[in-house]
Amino acid sequence: CTVRRLCNNLPFLFNLGLEVRQSHSDLIKKPGDKVQIFCSYDKTDYRMMLWYQCSPGDTALKLIGYLNYKDVKMEELYDEDFNISGDLSVNTVKNGSLILEHAKQEHSAVYYCAASKAR
Repeated sequence: CTVRRLCNNLPFLFNLGLEVRQSHSDLIKKPGDKVQIFCSYDKTDYRMMLWYQCSPGDTALKLIGYLNYKDVKMEELYDEDFNISGDLSVNTVKNGSLILEHAKQEHSAVYYCAASKAR
């Protein structure tokens, strides 16, 4: 199972004067392994962290879920396999993570973290 974190084909996610940092440029895991991808940024008024998946051969970004302050909202398709953790209510660096408890071959994809102002 190969998990990639970032591609260069999504400049719109990063043109906000906001630097979003993710851990690991590439991860190779065995089926059943736990995967955790970290994301952080400094902008204190951006209190929503969104996670996306782009599967091989697919040009669409699929929303996995998001963290809004401390509240997690998962899309139904990803609810069983994925989780999001973090606390964006603090007025310091925002940290969150996408967690996959048991990697499967079908999880091989590029994963993106994005930041937004909460609504």
